Parts: sequence; structure tokens; C-alpha cells
Amino acid sequence: MTDHLFSLSQQTALITGASSGLGAHFAKVLASAGARVVVAARRVERLQALVDELQGQGHQALAVAMDVTDADSVEAGFAAAEASFGRVDILINNAGIGDPVKFLAMTEGNWRSMLDTNLDGAWRVAHRASVAMANDGKGGSIINIASILGLRVGKALSHYAVAKAGVVQLTKAMALELASDRIRVNAIAPGYFRTEMNGDYFDTEHGQNYIRSKVPMRRLGQLDELSGPLLLLASEAGSFMTGSVLTVDGGHVTNSL
Repeated sequence: MTDHLFSLSQQTALITGASSGLGAHFAKVLASAGARVVVAARRVERLQALVDELQGQGHQALAVAMDVTDADSVEAGFAAAEASFGRVDILINNAGIGDPVKFLAMTEGNWRSMLDTNLDGAWRVAHRASVAMANDGKGGSIINIASILGLRVGKALSHYAVAKAGVVQLTKAMALELASDRIRVNAIAPGYFRTEMNGDYFDTEHGQNYIRSKVPMRRLGQLDELSGPLLLLASEAGSFMTGSVLTVDGGHVTNSL
């Protein structure tokens, strides 16, 4: 009865950082909801297996090269997407890096690399998408992938936390200014989710004890648990939502101090 609210049929979604983990999962979810998906990452060859999988399931999918730290690369990626599928209706601004470094050991290189990718890159991609959406007058949905570390802090992650806090504020500022252009801008702030990058650590006793002590639900999130929030913000089901930051973290950010 409500399936149409979550349908993305006839819409084009572009997902950055789509070569693995959250980004690849987001692409599959959006394709399953009917969207044409454009998956973007620095190396196109890493995206081909995902595109082949989606196309094998009958979905429309395209891989484009995009380095979010390079304005020319961002422009070229959007141009390729638009040439194949038309305007981008939905942006999942997911590209990012993680590089734990204690504050006293941090170099300017560590700091700049993190901000260049996780904050400047998020702005660069969101700006390109929103200008196109505003110019054609049809609006759209932008979903910035933040983190609970944009709301709290953790050791050895000061640069990451600052970048993600910037993404949270960027989301709210964009939402305020772009609402009149029918562009909704929201964020998802994930906690710890199992991916191929962290699975080995969280299978150890130390990793399991960390999760049990820090996360009220005493477990890692599973990628499928991000699907509902993603579809809510991407679709007409969330048509009156803008400037929202959805935490999906098993209660981690509200844990007792």
C-alpha cells in the first residue's frame, strides 16, 4: 500500500565512494528501489564487478571515475552520468577516508588529507549536484554520509571528527538555503557497521569487548540496517524532511558518559 512512497523509478542516483562497503551497499539498495545508479570512485576498474552484478539483475548501472578532491574529476564524473542517464536526482555523498592518528603525532599532511577528502570533497560533490538540481527546477535529494564522530569524539580521530562535524553543519546549512529550490539535504550518521575492512578486528575478543562495552545494543550494525534510513531520505517517503541527521548506531552516541 505504501510501496510507491519508497519507489525510485525513473530517477538517477549517484553514489560516491561506491567501490566497497557502505557505498556499494547503497548502490544495490537504490537500484532495487528502481533507480538508475551511477557508481563513482577513483578507480573505475574496482567498480566493474558491482556494475556487472546490478546489470545482471536487470538494473541500469554505470561506473564513472571520480576523485572528490579534484574539481575537474568531479565535473567529468557528473558529465558522464548526465550523458548516459540525464540529470542526477539523488546524490549519496559517501566518499571518505579513515586514518587514525593521535593528536600529538599528527602531521599537517594527515590533517589536510582528511579534510580535503571528507569535508572539502563532500562540499565539492554536493555543490556540483545542487547547482544542477537548482538550474533545472525539479529539485532532488542529497544525502551526506556523516558519522557519530561528527556528534561526539574519539581518541586518535580528531581530524576525522572535525571533518564529519563539518559535514553535519554543511548538511544543515545547505538544507536551509536550498529548500526553496525543492532540494532536500539530509545526513546519515552511522555508528560501527561490519564491512570487509573492519570484520577481522571485530571478530577478535578485543573488538567484541569494545562493542559490548560501548554500544547499548551490544552488537555491530549490519549493512541492511542502513537501507531503511537511506530509502526514507532518498524517496518521497521523506518529502518533508530536510536538515535532518539520522543516527543509526545502536544507541552508541547516547551512551552514558
